[in-house]
Amino acid sequence: MRLLSLNAWGGNVFEPLMAYLQQADADIVCLQEVTSAAEPSPERLYFKGHGWDLAQHADLFAAVRTLLPGHQAVFCPAMEGDLFDADGRAYRSRFGLATFVRDEFAVLGQAQAFVHGTYRSGGWGEPPVPRNMHALRLFDPASRRGFVVAHLHGLRDLDGKHDSPARDAQAHRVVEMIDQVREDGDPVVFGGDLNLLPDSRSFAIWAEAGLSDLITGRGFTDTRTSLYPKEQRHADYLLVSEGISVAGFDVVTAPEVSDHRPLVLDFSV
Repeated sequence: MRLLSLNAWGGNVFEPLMAYLQQADADIVCLQEVTSAAEPSPERLYFKGHGWDLAQHADLFAAVRTLLPGHQAVFCPAMEGDLFDADGRAYRSRFGLATFVRDEFAVLGQAQAFVHGTYRSGGWGEPPVPRNMHALRLFDPASRRGFVVAHLHGLRDLDGKHDSPARDAQAHRVVEMIDQVREDGDPVVFGGDLNLLPDSRSFAIWAEAGLSDLITGRGFTDTRTSLYPKEQRHADYLLVSEGISVAGFDVVTAPEVSDHRPLVLDFSV
């Protein structure tokens, strides 16, 4: 089966993103930075604040759900606030994670909760902003066994991606949420835009839980595209446990559909 994880950047590169998601033909799609319109609005809006004037697709979740009609779709909001059209009119929007699972995989259980902060409903506010996680227990009809998929948009700190007590707490919370849905030693795939350096203490915490990172483990040094100008190139990771048989893993360099590169895992359980 195929899993794709990507920070979708709010659909800033909308048409190439949609074409790529269709072409990738993934069974499980884990997207971070997804918009969901809280009211009718134009398709193209802008996030303004904290020095940003960033184009967004007003309802990326609905667009991908339409693109992938053979998938079960879940949106997990972390916060809500206003996006603006070209004339400055405000439209209410929600922002968070989205998970799409092909219909042939039964969803046996799931957990959606915050790993940092709580739901922010009064506008985007100042960073660090709330971060949530989605974990699912799925049934693979080929092997006839359960497995867990989880993804997260990790805590962003204006001081950088260094270790901190908040990131340590986040790492432990990830393990707790995986264990909440995991049964009988189910194999696990976990990842997302984790906003960590490759030598973070978080990876030691996850290693104790039996999760190993495919990015550093396979020598990948860049998960960002040319649309991201900064020098630090690590952001996205994918970790697997024993019982996940990796047939292929790639950090996709082209096409560029975000300021992050897609992570694509072909695997069996």
